[in-house]
Amino acid sequence: MLDTIIKQKNCPYDSTCESKTDNCQEVFMTELHAKPIIADKFWIVEQDGEKVATLRKSEDNRFVMSNETGIKIYETKESLTKEFGKKFFTVKIVKEADNSNDNIVHGYPTSAKPHNPLYDVKRKLPLFTKSEDSKSLYCAGYYTIKFEKGWVKSFCPKLITLQRYPYKGPFKTELEMKQVLANVSK
Repeated sequence: MLDTIIKQKNCPYDSTCESKTDNCQEVFMTELHAKPIIADKFWIVEQDGEKVATLRKSEDNRFVMSNETGIKIYETKESLTKEFGKKFFTVKIVKEADNSNDNIVHGYPTSAKPHNPLYDVKRKLPLFTKSEDSKSLYCAGYYTIKFEKGWVKSFCPKLITLQRYPYKGPFKTELEMKQVLANVSK
């Protein structure tokens, strides 16, 4: 299991080492981080941004780490942090400042960089165009739309679609939209 976590590289003292061997290499450990997928139950273990294993908490509160080479069981969370470091369960979230809020119209997400943002007060819809000179209006956010075959989910549909078919929305997240879709599909 740990053979995928431990890396080797040529010894930096290769040219000056007095006890040199043919395959002299330095063994070093890179930092691992457990990225939470389901809070306090399931993690993806990453090394240098790449997935190297999965970690799950079992019914008996032990931790099971597994990858293609096998599994290893840890009795406590402390035993994991003892082996992999105090920052094992700490995930750095790097926020990019360049375009973090560029695709938002009146608080709703958009599928493209919005131009000409508007708000339809009568229908309560956040609208935008995809280019400066476009005449096609799109609705920001998530929607459920009822077509002939039933309700479907939609992200940033054209305004004309919402004018032609019954809909529910806008929703700020896909999860909100899916909850409503589950209710109307019954």
